[in-house]
Amino acid sequence: QVQLVESGGGLVQPGGSLRLSCAASGSWLSIGLMGWYRQAPGKERELVANIGSDGTISYADSMKGRFTISRDNAKNTIYLEMNSLKPEDTAVYSCNVNVLLTRLRPFASWGQGTQVTVSS
Repeated sequence: QVQLVESGGGLVQPGGSLRLSCAASGSWLSIGLMGWYRQAPGKERELVANIGSDGTISYADSMKGRFTISRDNAKNTIYLEMNSLKPEDTAVYSCNVNVLLTRLRPFASWGQGTQVTVSS
C-alpha cells in the first residue's frame, strides 16, 4: 500500500555530514506526518525529527542545531541533513510515514532502515 525507499546512510568520520532521503510511493487519500527515527544497538528506538504536511517541524533535543529535516510534497519525499556527526549518532535510521488510505483508515509505514556509522 505504501512503499518507502531510504537512501544516504554510510560511514562518516566524527564531525562529518550525511544526507538521508526517504521517498514514499503507493496509493493514499492524503499523506500526513513524516519523520525519522533511529535505533542504536542495545537502545530503544527514538524520534529524530518529524515534519507535518503543513511544514511544522519537531526535533529531538539532542539533534537540534545539527540535524535539519525537510520535505518535498510534490515528490512525497523527506530528507534529513545531518551535520557535526558524533559517534553517538551511530544507529539505524528509519523513515516513518503516516497516511490516510481512506477517510477513516489511517496507516503508518516504516522504511527498512539505513545504517549510519560515525567513526574515525
